[in-house]
Amino acid sequence: MAALIAVLEGIGRYVIDSLENIGRIMILTGQTLFHLRSASPRHTLRQMAHLGVDSLPIVLLTILFTGMVMTVQTAHEFIKYGAQSSVGGVVAIAMGRELAPVLTGVVCAGRVGAAITAEIGSMKVTEQIDALRVMATNPVAYLVVPRLLACVFMLPLLVVFANVIGTIGGYLVAISYAGLSSYTYLHSIKVFAVVNDLTGGLVKAMVFGGIIAIIGCYKGLTTTEGAEGVGRATTGSVVTSIILIFIANYFLSLALYR
Repeated sequence: MAALIAVLEGIGRYVIDSLENIGRIMILTGQTLFHLRSASPRHTLRQMAHLGVDSLPIVLLTILFTGMVMTVQTAHEFIKYGAQSSVGGVVAIAMGRELAPVLTGVVCAGRVGAAITAEIGSMKVTEQIDALRVMATNPVAYLVVPRLLACVFMLPLLVVFANVIGTIGGYLVAISYAGLSSYTYLHSIKVFAVVNDLTGGLVKAMVFGGIIAIIGCYKGLTTTEGAEGVGRATTGSVVTSIILIFIANYFLSLALYR
């Protein structure tokens, strides 16, 4: 009986802590949106370069091999059933709707989200954020807003490049490994893929960028207990962002691709 009570108390504390964190994240989101007008263009451009441009190589490498693997796994099956004229379209649609935005979001959650949390968390434990308040500088406007704008603007751009490189990777495998003609692959993209396949993925990328920025900043701003706390906050930021990306992806897919 005592063990059951202890388990129930632990579950209750976990639920209360989760609701408290959700409330704080919503408050931080509201404060960030309120201060959007006061965003510094210089700081925003610097974050765009750091969080977006520097992430391009790893995103392209990840999506290139994803497109190649997908074609390896599907091309011969399509050819076996006489559907070789659909290979390019299937790869392009899968890239535009799911693989490019989701994998880009996951990669950026690991790289960008961790960097945001580590940077702001280090400022928190060394009392630099308190120093900003002493200098009458709002930490949300100075730290969170530029990172949110950078992630929301740069993730869709990364997804555009990811779509291109993933489709090219599928093209290379389809031509060299599956023996498809260049015309068959490219024509199937023209026939099956529509604009909404790309725009829906860009909408997803904007939402994923917002999730990465808000969670990364929240975990950084609530960091405690020195260097050990920074490590825990960084891990928690990556894990939470990835989980929320997959949850948001489901509901966005329902809304965008009915």
